[in-house]
Amino acid sequence: MDAREIRQATPDDAPAIARLVDEAYSPYIPRIGRKPAPMLDDYRQVIAEADVFVCALDGEVAGVLVLRPQSPVVLLENIAVAPAFKGRGIGKALLAFCEDYARARRLEAIELYTNQLMTENIALYTKLGYQETHRATEDGFARVFMRKGVVG
Repeated sequence: MDAREIRQATPDDAPAIARLVDEAYSPYIPRIGRKPAPMLDDYRQVIAEADVFVCALDGEVAGVLVLRPQSPVVLLENIAVAPAFKGRGIGKALLAFCEDYARARRLEAIELYTNQLMTENIALYTKLGYQETHRATEDGFARVFMRKGVVG
């Protein structure tokens, strides 16, 4: 059995998070014509400014979750799983963790956005109960905004 742990990220995790994000998002570059926004982040800075969690599997960073509480909601800014760890329930565990995080802080919903060309993400979030709220272009990225209510 794999030893899986979700824990708060530390500045020492920043290089591993950056590598994971590059691996997870690189396949989307040809589709959207540029690096997805999470690939442009400085993860030391993100760790200092947001609530960042990693899912470690047998001690290796296998997934990352970036949350920004903005009462009465939490923005799920980024979730990524290393390709080598896909299909092992890490994404599902991180999303469940996000819901627990929101409930513990008595927030009413989780909001997120994804690139409109990442259609598999939109389908997954819809299947998990997220509803599209609107579409907009920000920083040159065509985004789909979604929301899921959190029942306390």
